[in-house]
Amino acid sequence: MKKYILPFRDLVVSPGLTVPALIDNQMSVACIKAASKTEGQEIVLAPQNTWSYPTDIKDIYDVGTIGEIIQVLSMPDGAMHILVKTRDAVKLSEIEVNSGIFTGVATPIEVADDMFDEKTLMLRDIVADNMEELAQATRKFKVDKLRNVIANYPLPAFIDSVIQTADIDNDTAVKVLAATSWSEKLTILLEAIKLLLETAKIEESIAKRIHQQMESGRREAILQEKMRAIQKEMGDDDAEMDTANIRKKIMRSAMPREAKEKAISEWKRMRSMSPMSNEGGLLKTYLDELLAMPWGKSDNAPIDLKQARAILDSQHSGMTDVKERILEHIAVMKKTKSNQGSILCFVGAPGVGKTSLCKSIADALGRKYQRISLGGISDEAHFRGHRKTYIGAQTGRIMDALKRCKTNNPVIVLDEIDKMGRDWRGDPESALLEILDPEQNKAFRDHYLEVDFDLSNVMFIATANSLNMSNALKDRMEIIEIPGYSMDDKIKIAREHLIGRAARDTGWQIDNIIMSDDALRHIIQNYTSEQGVRQAQREITAILRRSLLENDCEDIKTEFTPQKIDQLMSTRKSINSSKKIGFGVRA
Repeated sequence: MKKYILPFRDLVVSPGLTVPALIDNQMSVACIKAASKTEGQEIVLAPQNTWSYPTDIKDIYDVGTIGEIIQVLSMPDGAMHILVKTRDAVKLSEIEVNSGIFTGVATPIEVADDMFDEKTLMLRDIVADNMEELAQATRKFKVDKLRNVIANYPLPAFIDSVIQTADIDNDTAVKVLAATSWSEKLTILLEAIKLLLETAKIEESIAKRIHQQMESGRREAILQEKMRAIQKEMGDDDAEMDTANIRKKIMRSAMPREAKEKAISEWKRMRSMSPMSNEGGLLKTYLDELLAMPWGKSDNAPIDLKQARAILDSQHSGMTDVKERILEHIAVMKKTKSNQGSILCFVGAPGVGKTSLCKSIADALGRKYQRISLGGISDEAHFRGHRKTYIGAQTGRIMDALKRCKTNNPVIVLDEIDKMGRDWRGDPESALLEILDPEQNKAFRDHYLEVDFDLSNVMFIATANSLNMSNALKDRMEIIEIPGYSMDDKIKIAREHLIGRAARDTGWQIDNIIMSDDALRHIIQNYTSEQGVRQAQREITAILRRSLLENDCEDIKTEFTPQKIDQLMSTRKSINSSKKIGFGVRA
């Protein structure tokens, strides 16, 4: 027959005791009332491993204590005071919960009759001695009461008193409850007390060590030292291990001899400093940055001219002359197995595909790709980095791009090179001249790293909207002008790329979009005025958006004729006109 189960939070009840309890949870009150109506008024007090209530079946331990409800006192606020006389430890199975009331099969745990054996009594005295030692180490309780329990109460009361006094954790208390002999219960208890005693000794040792250093540092330094002391007691001093690991990484690194000597020199300085000092932290950050650089790491994907041509043709329509010049450059790279040669600079109006063409070159070469926007840059530290003695110092954008690529031969795009500035903080163009010069960039020195790095493996490509650059900068690069597209080229690009991209952006199924060449020509002629195709992309996306709105977000199969396009765009134009007039603007 199943018994009612009353979950107890953070408490394991021993058998052979009379336990008072205040029950103020309505579901627990209902459980007491139901158990009081049963024959024998038996109830199982089961510990749970969570604090929340009502709890879940998986949160209740499968061991509890069965007892008899001998008194129930109802309070005016609906709570209950109860007395339960516990009898046996039980093993719980087939636990169920109905309307918050737990029931289950309770099988008594047979305990060997060794309560008065010589071994058991000896273990009891050892537990008492260790409890006295623990009291002296922690100064949290006194053992006089415990000695009185030994003299005047049976062994179950002594075990329960030890568990409560030493604040033994629930897992250990449940193991004690489930043990099948009194000597085994005391053995488990003794192991737990000895562990608490060793922990107390370690804490005392740490406290003494910290007390000796109280006058030498601030509160933050003391807390960090305490953490290190704890790690040392555990045999795991992370700071020392981290320092040793940094040296191993330096020795295994493929950095050149000069850089390795610099790294070892800075490592020795860092080792001699306290990890809590500001300079020690700065040196560790510097070494981490130095080790993060791709020393000797390259992408070794073989160059396949046919594949390169296929990638360029698939991603870009038209541009025949430009693509042929790029393929010539790639052919030279394949032959010479290096990047030696001119730095390409694509010049053209916005929207003609300069930046996306650079990404296609990286795909064709099988290399990593990074883009650095130069618009508005007026500080040469953007390229050369800051001296590491400055607050907030960091590497330049070239070194940062290499670190993110994790390879020393990526494709780096210097976007909008014609929009760099110049002011009192320096001339970024002079730093860029060194980067783009094959004779100088073999030993480029970043101000933060303070060691030479070979940039000759990097393929630099620049983009610009105009030739508004210095002659020195233009002399470093081969200018490739990308002209505006003809009408036929724009229609082809729209057909092969723009419609699909607009469909993805707006959630349309591509098969539901019917747009003839005449419709595309109508959009380009009447709604765009540019050399590129960026505005055409926006207008096609706007047409699809407007159609979704009118069809309640359904991408119904639609033929976008010139008349349909004008209808959709006229609504959009009226909205834009209202904005320009000033509707809704506060006076």
